[in-house]
Amino acid sequence: MTGLSERSARAAGRGAKDRRIPPVQPRFGSHDLRVFLQSPRRPFGRDPRSGMTLVELIVACTILMVLTSMAVPLARSNVRRIQEHDLNVALREIRGAIDKYKDAADSGKLGPDGVGIDTFGYPKTLESLVEGVKGTGQAADTKLKFLRRIPLDPFTRTREWGLRSMQDDPKSNGWGGQNVFDVYSKSDAKAADGTPYAEW
Repeated sequence: MTGLSERSARAAGRGAKDRRIPPVQPRFGSHDLRVFLQSPRRPFGRDPRSGMTLVELIVACTILMVLTSMAVPLARSNVRRIQEHDLNVALREIRGAIDKYKDAADSGKLGPDGVGIDTFGYPKTLESLVEGVKGTGQAADTKLKFLRRIPLDPFTRTREWGLRSMQDDPKSNGWGGQNVFDVYSKSDAKAADGTPYAEW
């Protein structure tokens, strides 16, 4: 019995040695995390509180300059397109009012003040389209108006337009003063295709 118990004890001892308990891993506590974050030396990366290097500043400035140089021409061309659109609208409005005045004169709706010998049925001045002209018949006491106001030239930023009478050359820059047959912009600028805005 004694020998059996000794063998059992030795076998139990060998089993205990085989079943070794692994060592407990130390936990990473909040105190250790604070120490790691406050440490001046880190195993990786750079301190986010430090500023940009000279190379990074040069690269950033270069990128900004390139983007700016690309944006400025686009902005200018966009402004030019808007001005050209406004010029077309203004010219159509004035020329449409001149045509309505001519139609009213040819149909006998305008009084003697609105129709002269040299006018050929066109208005005497551009302002007469806004001020109005007395009509005939039942409309003799009222003024027929064809424009609420003279449109603004988007390039000269004024309401002064170049005028041509029916007797003038179609491309002349002088006005004979007989009538207002056509209008044009007084701007010296040119469109992208080289056409002067004065010839629109």
